[in-house]
Amino acid sequence: LWLHCGGLKDARAYHVGRFILDFFPKGIGFGDLPDAAQLIDPPAGLPRAAVAAFSIDDITTTEIDDAFSVTRQPDGSYQVGIHIAAPGLGFQPDSRADQLARARLSTVYMPGDKFTMLPDAIVDAFSLDEGRDCPALSLYLTVAGDGSYRILSTDTRVDSVPIVKNLRYPILDDQLTDDVIAAGGGDFPFAGELCFLHGLASALWEARGKGEMDKTDFLFYVDRDGEGGEERVRIQPRRRGAPSDRIVSELMIYVNSTWGALLGDRDVHALFRVQDGVGKVRMSLYPAPHLSLGVPQYLWSSSPLRRYIDLVNQWQLIAIAYGETPPFDGRDQDLMAIMRDVEVTTPGYDDFQRCMERYYSLRFFQQEGLEETTAVVVKERDSLVRFERVPIWQRVHSLPELPVGTVVTLKLSRIDLFDLSLHCEYRAP
Repeated sequence: LWLHCGGLKDARAYHVGRFILDFFPKGIGFGDLPDAAQLIDPPAGLPRAAVAAFSIDDITTTEIDDAFSVTRQPDGSYQVGIHIAAPGLGFQPDSRADQLARARLSTVYMPGDKFTMLPDAIVDAFSLDEGRDCPALSLYLTVAGDGSYRILSTDTRVDSVPIVKNLRYPILDDQLTDDVIAAGGGDFPFAGELCFLHGLASALWEARGKGEMDKTDFLFYVDRDGEGGEERVRIQPRRRGAPSDRIVSELMIYVNSTWGALLGDRDVHALFRVQDGVGKVRMSLYPAPHLSLGVPQYLWSSSPLRRYIDLVNQWQLIAIAYGETPPFDGRDQDLMAIMRDVEVTTPGYDDFQRCMERYYSLRFFQQEGLEETTAVVVKERDSLVRFERVPIWQRVHSLPELPVGTVVTLKLSRIDLFDLSLHCEYRAP
């Protein structure tokens, strides 16, 4: 009725509006703020790192949290820099900017849009964008140059890092191929450095004893014809475990584990991620093993522009790097309150992202006029399938008993963008 009477533009407005009403009843804006840039005090006088750094992100990413550098040393070893954006240098706990981040706890994602944890002016001030020197919390690894990729030492510093290039996938996926890695380089920016980092990442992955990733991710792109114009959906499958994925994931696991050890060794309480049994991952103020990752301790610290937990941990780490008292020292009740809020809020954010991915998947079916598509059987008795073109799982009641992994053809009908349902009928194996 609302749609027919003009109270809603479309089903997307319904889903987004419902989420905003539940989680941001005062609106998704940041309120009656002065210029957000006035809420920060950009650090000055940081030592400039003698590196040429680059980042690896999806083409739509605007909050660039991490970058890397590789520098050959006179003794033949390599210095590898893992550089993390440092908004924690620009404002402190309990400041107005902190209150804004604390209220949201993380960036909220959906295909084609997002609600950022911090105002754009603060993100812009600290995002590791190419062509400028950016304040960073950096972990430097000294790596043996004999091909063994042994890490000889580590050093944590606060510095200003020259960001030379923001590399983007899926373009990078077509460049950083197995053949290029085998050759040790190619004809694109930072090819040699990427090949070296892939070797290091593979050594770290083997040391953790993890198996190969065999999963397909889906990248959503929503193209709009001007402000408020017609949307067109593109959904691009992407194999998880591509060379660029291994570089980013392994180096992020390493930096989060190493900085977890740094805080733990100094008995500094922080927001650790723990999995010390067969149960789910939980948060703790104390370090403990993360079994599924295969590391002795782990915390989130590599996405401080997008996750409040990382920002809190960064404040603790910056204090250690400067030899100062951490700002949350003696404030365990505050840390516990943050943990509780994250545990309550995160499932709602995740459900909303899944909801919008399903919405745009159904929109894609309509847009492309698909009457049939293929899916893979994932559970025999439950008649559960996973579509091959979009990230949707669906029960198909007409599905006969077929072995897991069987590819079947389904007829699609009765798509409803409000209750996010569709009807499927089995056509053929």
